Amino acid sequence: MKLRRVCAVARKEFLHVVRDPRSLGMAIAIPILLLILFGYALTVDVDDVPLAVWDQSRSDASREFISRFDGSPYFRVVKYVDNYAGLEREIDTRRALGGMVISREFAEQLRFGRDAPVQLIVDGTDSNTATIALGYAEAITQTYALDLLAEQSARAGLPPPRIPLEVRPRVWFNEDLESRNYIVPGLIAVIMMVIAALLTSLTVAGEWERGTMEQLISTPVKGPELILGKMIPYFVIGMFDLFLAVCMGQFLFQVPLRGNVALVFGVAAVFLAGALAMGMLVSIIAKHQLLASQLAIITTFLPAFLLSGFMVPIVHMPLPVQYVTYLVPARYFVEVLHAVYLKGVGLEVVGFQALLLVVFGAVVLAVANVKFRKKLV
Repeated sequence: MKLRRVCAVARKEFLHVVRDPRSLGMAIAIPILLLILFGYALTVDVDDVPLAVWDQSRSDASREFISRFDGSPYFRVVKYVDNYAGLEREIDTRRALGGMVISREFAEQLRFGRDAPVQLIVDGTDSNTATIALGYAEAITQTYALDLLAEQSARAGLPPPRIPLEVRPRVWFNEDLESRNYIVPGLIAVIMMVIAALLTSLTVAGEWERGTMEQLISTPVKGPELILGKMIPYFVIGMFDLFLAVCMGQFLFQVPLRGNVALVFGVAAVFLAGALAMGMLVSIIAKHQLLASQLAIITTFLPAFLLSGFMVPIVHMPLPVQYVTYLVPARYFVEVLHAVYLKGVGLEVVGFQALLLVVFGAVVLAVANVKFRKKLV
């Protein structure tokens, strides 16, 4: 392999990229657009759940109980109704995600120390939101019940009830429990995988469709030199996209970067090289730009989006699918980004994942070199 030939191919590809401003603009604009869309729109935080209430008691006690929900950051009373039909209408039209029914005897039952059941109806269309909302409702109800017990004990001249078990939770690494702090670093990995593969998947296939591959075949340039030369310009673009993504995460989304920035860029460079080699392999196999772009989406975007742990934690996936995720390189890069961003760990913790990314890049690049032949057929 001669460096002069690699540089010549890289220069040719740089000129091709610069002379096609639409492709260059797409390579820079798409990561920014995806970060903004996913960073703001994609969230798993459950708060401000709209609630419809049927208060049959209409007492001070019922109003105090409702205020516990309306005053919390997790619920918002949007409608008071007078029957079940009204509750159903609010939930069916999605104006409310839950409904609360308080019986007529609510205040009287509390006054005499009897159980006062309250019905909570939750729209289970979104099971995740429903489960979390039910947990919030149970916590608010238990807190209210404990306050009532303390008040009743004080009126009777008794000491407040003793709680034998007290949980003191402490959250590490993402203290505010902001899902954005988890999503944005993982999104960087998905974007890099998709953009890198899409950009390079059209290079060799484009040479075949434009009829310029015959000219390259007639030159002394060897297969590895051609592949490496074509990867260099897109590697520079990919690293620039990474720089933009890190800056947006830091200053736009306020995602903390507790670890070493150099480690992020170093591991990202290894991952990017593997992703570019993946795109080159797809381009070499397909030989047509439309087919190459479709294969790139199937082999990069879907696995990176669904099987990397970016959207769904891998431990929650079925066991056979968990085994499949070991073949997805984005999984290891997502793990590195989450660990470095939120935990501030170093290479001593994420070194194994970084090594697997090196192996992935080397294997894919070797396969691409084997598959590429300087022949017309």
